[in-house]
Amino acid sequence: MTAPADARAVPDYPQTLGHPRPLWMLFMTEFWERFAFYGMRWALTLYIVAEFFSGDASGQGYASRTYGAYLALVYASAIFGGYVADRVLGYQRSILLGAVVMGAGLFMVMVPERDVFLAGLATVIVGNGLFKPNISSLVGQIYPVGDERRDRGFTIFYMGINMGGFLAPLVTGWIASVMTNTPLQQNYRAVFLSTGIGMAICFVWFLIGRKQLKGVGLPPPERHGGKSLVAVGVGILVAIPLVYLLMAQAGAIFIAWLLGILFIGVAAMLVIEAVRHDRIQIHRVIAMLLLFAFNVLFWMFFEQAGSSFNFLAQNIVDRQMFGWEFPTGWFQSVNSAAILVFAPIVALAWAFLARFRKEPSIPRKFGLGLIFNALGFLVLMYALKSLVDGRGLIPFWPLAACYVAQTIGELCLSPIGLSTVTKLAPLRVVGLAMGGWFLSTAIGNNLSGLLAGHISGENGMTVASALSGFTFSFELLVGAGIVLFLIAPLINRLMHGIK
Repeated sequence: MTAPADARAVPDYPQTLGHPRPLWMLFMTEFWERFAFYGMRWALTLYIVAEFFSGDASGQGYASRTYGAYLALVYASAIFGGYVADRVLGYQRSILLGAVVMGAGLFMVMVPERDVFLAGLATVIVGNGLFKPNISSLVGQIYPVGDERRDRGFTIFYMGINMGGFLAPLVTGWIASVMTNTPLQQNYRAVFLSTGIGMAICFVWFLIGRKQLKGVGLPPPERHGGKSLVAVGVGILVAIPLVYLLMAQAGAIFIAWLLGILFIGVAAMLVIEAVRHDRIQIHRVIAMLLLFAFNVLFWMFFEQAGSSFNFLAQNIVDRQMFGWEFPTGWFQSVNSAAILVFAPIVALAWAFLARFRKEPSIPRKFGLGLIFNALGFLVLMYALKSLVDGRGLIPFWPLAACYVAQTIGELCLSPIGLSTVTKLAPLRVVGLAMGGWFLSTAIGNNLSGLLAGHISGENGMTVASALSGFTFSFELLVGAGIVLFLIAPLINRLMHGIK
């Protein structure tokens, strides 16, 4: 593999457990940010129905579409955050500013008024755009070009994400379940308070620990002054009401078109930057964009977790266990718990296969991700066809098994995708490319909300509507996985030796 001509020098970091020491600081920073994000995620659709529709099932469709739009804009904002870090603020200051803005939004979400609630979500979205792509980019930048440990480093980093994702629903779900003498929507507001506190811890942790980076992620020399920070601050104040209007007025269909246009724009910028280099870099950008397209499909169906799966768990799954009711929010921890169990196994499996030159290529790993995602829906299809009892409920285990199957698929795709972006993108715009990765995730998330809203319909989810929606999901995912396996050799040639 040929190193890019504009490759940056990497400091000589002390090593801890075989990796640069800053990896572990970034690991815990991401842990706390994901604690805040996942701690509120499971509660959003349930809170919207409880607070703004007085618990009526007719609110499920609106809640799902709002949730999908929220997640879509969370990830779409990464494009602008990546650009700001690349060209204006640098990665470190972008992360710190993003943490402050996200924390403010999490506290705003507590206010029981719909416009303030949506404005709070808009504030979280803008802050996340500054935070999320840039901490992932920093992980790639602490490894030298060609360092074979990079994929394993991203897998370790991904475990930090999922430790936060595992503990957050347990802690916040417990908070919601023990406050039994208050209305449900008040319980959820206590959830939002705890996630705001988690975001404050995240800010302090990175502020103290960033000296370990030894200058990596600082802004360009000409942008080191306070004027750049003020300019970005003004941009934030403009962006928040615009995002609010998208959520409150435009709706999910308009957002889908907007995201599509943004994706075309980002793709064009990446290709233009690649043209500055050579034919090999152009091919690598094309390969990256093809992987982005399959990433859209993966997240369209994976992100049913916070919408249709949530309503399935609350209304169609038998959650009684030994006289105790399993909290709905705790299902969200199954995914993260499975990642903590299977991430080391998957990483070791790739290393073992590599010794015998049998490790799947990057596009084939993506294909495996799509197929395992499909297998999760296959389990639910079986349950909804054959295991519904006289009360109209399915057992606990099929939904848990679905989460586990999808988790294995996620491990085959998501950490590999993060690492691949840092390898394939022109180095001068790696933040923008990471934003493009999250934009493809955003498009999938918005489509997930539209699909979940269709499954719930006007009167709420039923066994029949769930079965129909999940069957469609299974068939499309399997088909996409097969196509990706067939075109994998072409994508490998376009990557020119990137593994």
